[in-house]
Amino acid sequence: MNDQDEEDNTIYHVVVNHEEQYSIWPDYKDIPGGWKAVGKTGSKQECLDYIQEVWTDMRPLSLRLAMAQS
Repeated sequence: MNDQDEEDNTIYHVVVNHEEQYSIWPDYKDIPGGWKAVGKTGSKQECLDYIQEVWTDMRPLSLRLAMAQS
């Protein structure tokens, strides 16, 4: 059995940064500076599915704001 065969039982948080970019972070680690939890936790796949649903515009916030002013 190799590492890929083991089931990932880790609980993850969905996190977002100041540019409204999303990621996941393991529950057992402190969330790094510059990121905050959005309130969604679950398996890796549940969190990735959530991000896919809510992160519809992958441009950083600063780029979206600059383009809106143009």
